[in-house]
Amino acid sequence: MNLKPLGDRIVVQPTEQEEQTALGIFLPETAKEKPQQGKVVAAGPGARKDTGERILMDVKVDDKVLYAKYAGTTIKLDGKEYLILKETDVLAIVE
Repeated sequence: MNLKPLGDRIVVQPTEQEEQTALGIFLPETAKEKPQQGKVVAAGPGARKDTGERILMDVKVDDKVLYAKYAGTTIKLDGKEYLILKETDVLAIVE
């Protein structure tokens, strides 16, 4: 991947949702919910304060994150779907 996010933005690869429920029922594409979990594949250097200093990012590459349901911008690159969002849209880091 050849994306370098700017400022306090990150690039997330959403985790694919299960196509089958625990009971064995297959879900059609229209019944699936939008994913809210993914893996950070790129992170910007961080936002800047008014003084010009960088604010370090809490999120780093390879972190698993939970993010707001309708946050960010979806893009397709090399046949894969990615989400570009601000660090403030990240709700939690999954450990």
